[in-house]
Amino acid sequence: MSGRMRGGNLTNPCLTMHQPWASLLVYGIKRIEGRSWPAPIRGRLWIHAAGKVPDQDTIKAMEDFYREIYAVNGVTDLKFPEHYPVSRLLGCVEVVGCVKREELVCWEDVPEGVRLEGQTDFCWLCEQPQKLLVPFEMRGYQGVYNLEKKIYEAAVRGLCPIEGPLPVKFPLPDPSDPFSLKPGSLALRFNGSNASEVEKPPSLNAAIAGARAAATQFSKKEPSKNPTRYDANFIRSRDTRNSTETSRWKDNGAVEEDKGPSGQSNGGYHRWERAHQNAEENSCMDHDRNSSRRYQGDGRNFNQQLGASSKIFAAAMKGLKPAGANRA
Repeated sequence: MSGRMRGGNLTNPCLTMHQPWASLLVYGIKRIEGRSWPAPIRGRLWIHAAGKVPDQDTIKAMEDFYREIYAVNGVTDLKFPEHYPVSRLLGCVEVVGCVKREELVCWEDVPEGVRLEGQTDFCWLCEQPQKLLVPFEMRGYQGVYNLEKKIYEAAVRGLCPIEGPLPVKFPLPDPSDPFSLKPGSLALRFNGSNASEVEKPPSLNAAIAGARAAATQFSKKEPSKNPTRYDANFIRSRDTRNSTETSRWKDNGAVEEDKGPSGQSNGGYHRWERAHQNAEENSCMDHDRNSSRRYQGDGRNFNQQLGASSKIFAAAMKGLKPAGANRA
């Protein structure tokens, strides 16, 4: 991967996610990306699907979850992706903010179904999904990393805006500051008050439990120790000229978060955050290592897309339009 930091900032940030969560986000069905660490960026975030083929039970659990939470807002006709491709760059979303779970569940400015999506410590708020007409095959990496320039230049030409079932516009506390919607920014507005509880029918409770169970298969090794402070200013940079693919943390100077006791070292937090990211995403990388040797679908017929993806990607690299390619 040749994408590198420029001036301490990610130029074309990308996140590798497991399926079916990756496609649900790009299709505008999923509006909250849950993580154990705060979002280090604002703006466009490319979404890459990891190499693990999702089993049908996981797909069903997540589709049932979204059926139930959309039904809370009266949306009953959800159209889910026909395929959940793996080892592919799928598209992008706009990350407009990040709040803590306890803030999201109290935020009455957003639909009740969105509040129910908050099932993790930190909730990345996503808008304006766009999908690639033909997903590009590529390998993913841990954390938020830079998309390779050549892949970006080819992918940006093939984006198609998506209208989700119930698009959400997350209001910024300060419209002039893109980082104003950050962990802790909504806490003062609630003054310890609790959100109006959604009356949860048994089917909704069962769907939430199923979604949690599906997600825990990737986070069993997460440490239980909580940090004394957190800071969203550290983002990962990967230098692929180093064969060991070492990572280093940079301070982008863009966000100020909750401060710990004065003079307290943040080294312990860096180790904690790195451990959390590794626990969430190591399994993504294990499956991607084998993706260059073979491609597997999700049990549905997806073989033709691999050939089309390779041809269109190769042509885009040369600045040519693929002959006879179907872009509909």
